[in-house]
Parts: sequence; structure tokens; C-alpha cells
Amino acid sequence: MQTILGASGQIALELARELFSTHTDDLRLVSRHPAKINPSDSLAPADLLDADQAAKAVKGSSIVYFTAGLPPDTRMWEQQFPRMLKNALEATRAANAKFVYFDNTYMYPQDDRLLTEDAPFQPVGRKGRVRAAMASMVLQEMARGDIPVVIGRAPEFYGPGKTQSITNSLVLDNLKAGKTARVPVRDDTRRTLIWTPDASRALAVLGNTPEAYGQTWHLPCDDERLTYKEFIGLAAETLGKPLPYKVLGKWTLLAAGLVSRQVRELRELLPRYERDNLFDSSKFKQRFPTFEVTRYRHGLEQILAT
Repeated sequence: MQTILGASGQIALELARELFSTHTDDLRLVSRHPAKINPSDSLAPADLLDADQAAKAVKGSSIVYFTAGLPPDTRMWEQQFPRMLKNALEATRAANAKFVYFDNTYMYPQDDRLLTEDAPFQPVGRKGRVRAAMASMVLQEMARGDIPVVIGRAPEFYGPGKTQSITNSLVLDNLKAGKTARVPVRDDTRRTLIWTPDASRALAVLGNTPEAYGQTWHLPCDDERLTYKEFIGLAAETLGKPLPYKVLGKWTLLAAGLVSRQVRELRELLPRYERDNLFDSSKFKQRFPTFEVTRYRHGLEQILAT
């Protein structure tokens, strides 16, 4: 049995679909209020902050995927995320299962270097420090060697459904609603975005490839690395009409953070929008050459057509 912890988000939804269609029909979905995604899914309501509930939810699993997320609340991240991960790791160890950790890039330097799996942890801000501590916890478990552990790391998302990211909320959601898109900081820096279904499909591949364990993998992205200007221009080609957008300067966003908690929670990410954000996924592509990465044009067509 393969178990998904944090089974309510978009990554988990796509992961459950991929595992069911390609790898197994014996899936357990774990969250506070899980719902079936595939007909044969088993559901296990659990709070990962409770070690006993986490252990019960994981018992009997062969592979455990940690895809849990939290709202963009710094204090909640600091108080809950490490504890959730610790309980998940201990539960997986007790079940003698494999552990697949879905990670992001908050702990990486926010500059224009090419980010490979060997990039150092140099977090900017409190949420970045939380993610660095969590990634370090998983790396320590990997080094311990009691259970097989693999990390799949993704840059910023764009995608369908409930995909949550700055690109989705400021750019794509506005375009779909016929409103002016909002671009954070600059429109001329190159961005690496990952199509959320690709991230989930790749995570399923890693979890079911024994030799992938014991390593960190950057999940596969389109290497075109468009600027927001080019990204919105491609969206305009898709819809066959010009699409307006407005650049929200750094100082505008900082000022907005004085009155908006939601904007305030994004401030530590602003440096990554001032410079090129270059995420390298060549290691995955070389190991899994038949994996088809969704190109930006195709992704935008799917999003904007709905």
C-alpha cells in the first residue's frame, strides 16, 4: 500500500491519480478531511500534529509520500510544520516503509545562480529557515539509513485546479477572470515554473524507482524559462488577444504589506522576483529520458481554456 500524507492539495490530488493509473490501486489518503480521488482509495482522517494518529495512518504502508502543506502563515509554519514532518518520519520508520518527501526551494539562495541539487541552503526569512530545517531533518533521516528516503524538490508552481502560487494568484487567476494580471517586482527576469501535474507524476516515478532513493532530485521543468512579459505574451497568443498586466514594484508590495497580512507573508520571497530564477532539473531528465515535460504553451492552453 502507498500512502499520501496531506492528501487535500493539488500535488496530492495529481499524485493519487498518477499512482492509481500507473503504479497501484492500493492507495491510502491521509488528511484531516480526506476525500476519495480514485474509486479504490482508502481514507484515513488524521492530524499529523498527533504522533499516534500519524502512526496509525501510516501503519501497513510500503511507501509514504509527504505532501502536506500549510497556509502562508509564518508562525503556523514554525509551530506546526517541523512537528508534522517529525511525526511522519517516525511513523514511516515504525512501519518500515519508504519515505518520499516533496520539497520546495525556499531554503535556496535567492539570486540568479543556476540551482542544482548541490545548491547550498541559504534561506532568506523565517519561512525559508523552516523549510531549511525540514529538509535537513529529511537529509539526516536519509543519512541514518534505517529506511529508504528520497527528496523531490520543485520550484514555483503554475497549474490547474487548486494550484497555489504567486504566479497563479496574481497572474493566471486574473487573466482567467478577464482582469489585469499583476506581476511581482519585475517582468524581465527569467522564471523557472513547474506544471503541477508534472511535479506529481515525477514524484510518483521517484517513489517507485528503488535506485532513486538516498538522493535529492529536482523535479522536471520546461527549460524555456520565460520572463513574465514572455509568459503573458504566450498566454495572449493562446487566447488570440492582447492581455494587459501591471508590474507591482517592490516598494509597492512592501507598502501593501503594512495593511495586508497576505502580502506581508510574501515579502521574504521578493528577492527571487528581482533576479533570474534558474532551477536545473537535468539530473531527472537524464535518468528518466522518456518523461514528457509539459511545455508552457500547452500548460497555458489547459489553464486558460477552462
